[in-house]
Amino acid sequence: MAEKPFLSDVQTLRDRARQHIENGAITEGYKADRETVVKILNEALATELVCVLRYKRHYYMAEGLNAKGAQEEFLEHAQQEQQHADQIADRITQLDGDPDFNPDTLTHRSHAEYKEGESLLEMIKEDLIAERIAIDSYREIINYLDNDDPVTRRMLEEILATEEEHADDLVGLLKIMNA
Repeated sequence: MAEKPFLSDVQTLRDRARQHIENGAITEGYKADRETVVKILNEALATELVCVLRYKRHYYMAEGLNAKGAQEEFLEHAQQEQQHADQIADRITQLDGDPDFNPDTLTHRSHAEYKEGESLLEMIKEDLIAERIAIDSYREIINYLDNDDPVTRRMLEEILATEEEHADDLVGLLKIMNA
């Protein structure tokens, strides 16, 4: 069996890099459907922004004996969701797309719903449901991307890990509430 070369020859790499330089990071080695990836990422962006808004509301509205600990979690999660939104928006622009921050369509594009919850317990449950939606959503996107867009896949894998931590934190809060 003939050995497959690890890397194209240097001259070929140099020649390809000079072609279509206006495409920036998107080289002919990019295998994903860029427009579909941008659309998916804009849905993920909307999901993260809706989560930021819900967590911020819960931070300000939490009341009761266990409110202080829950507020701290809500604020930390809101800040991390904002970081995720920023990472996703950056990636969209790297792919020569436009991040969609339009508030009029935000909840329609978001995978997670904006459910306020009346009590502290309801707030925690709604946040946990949203995290579970994000977890499954990111897993599906990661599987869709496979090896066609390893940079986006890796970014989403890191975000997924944080979303799983959030879900674990919220389950911990539920246990405290039900104790």
